[in-house]
Amino acid sequence: MRRGSFELEAAFTCAPGEVLGVLGPNGSGKSTLVAGISGLEHLTSGELRVGEACWDDGRGHAVPPGHRQVGLMTAAGDIFGHLDALENVAFGLRARGVSRSAARRRARQELEQVGIADLASRRPHELSSGQAQRVALARALALDPRVLLLDEPLSAIDQSGRDELRALLGERLARTDAVTLLVTHNPLEALTLADRLLFLEAGRVTQLAPPQDVVRYPRTAFAARVVGLNLWRGTSDGRAITTPGGARIMAADVPPSGERAFAAFAPTAVSLWREVPAGSPRNTWPLVVQQIEHTGTLARVHLRGDAGVAADLVADVTLEAVTELGLHHGSHVAASVKATDVTLYR
Repeated sequence: MRRGSFELEAAFTCAPGEVLGVLGPNGSGKSTLVAGISGLEHLTSGELRVGEACWDDGRGHAVPPGHRQVGLMTAAGDIFGHLDALENVAFGLRARGVSRSAARRRARQELEQVGIADLASRRPHELSSGQAQRVALARALALDPRVLLLDEPLSAIDQSGRDELRALLGERLARTDAVTLLVTHNPLEALTLADRLLFLEAGRVTQLAPPQDVVRYPRTAFAARVVGLNLWRGTSDGRAITTPGGARIMAADVPPSGERAFAAFAPTAVSLWREVPAGSPRNTWPLVVQQIEHTGTLARVHLRGDAGVAADLVADVTLEAVTELGLHHGSHVAASVKATDVTLYR
């Protein structure tokens, strides 16, 4: 599928009731994917099938958006300002020809399911952002969609409301037969709500796997960041893995020479030093501090390779370590990781 000069190529299947988390950096194709499934964009090749029905054959024959059994929930919710909560939920049903009484009855049921039946008569301006998103979710599910598209559904909600709504979303998704695509930038939402994770980068699928497999074996640097790991890719010489940038890393088990492999290690496994320590672990690199972020009781230090070695990584250290080492942008340090803290896989 094309949008201007951008091309999206994504092949995957989903089972009824499955939640597929869709993640990727900005510009990776997530919005294009949603537009293609909803019918706002047409395929330029391939096909989109839902059950036995072909929604788009990639040759100009496509089911119009209004005739697709799709429920859509966006970050903004997009509920109608001139209608109360009940009529917002009933709107899609009325548009499909359902009688007013039947549509309102189903709308009340859906509002009860999302815990705001008592707010049925309120207009959007009388609702909090979290309550408005519950209305949007109820409206999407009232249509009994075959495909439910959740496009950053929790991103506009404050943290306390987000936790509560995420739990509610998990409960409701567990009770629907719709195929759900959850587009999100939030790793916690993806890891807790999705049955599988699909990573898009530059318009291509780079990994499609259950969350537990992504956590253990991410295939790209972006996927590794999502699950909180450092990831290097390189070739084995029988003793270590060497990356294209010249960085070498050893693990407890190294594959035979010539084999390509991934090396993953946690930011908490990285130790920082003013200079290379005597008797240091076998994995030690000269690095330069690029950025320091405060993450609760720890500091996340982004580092870039020094002395011509491309060995970018992230380290989580204590705030005390930041002050003791005098870390700041441009600081030269040494980083080390024990071989036993490195996971290698192919």
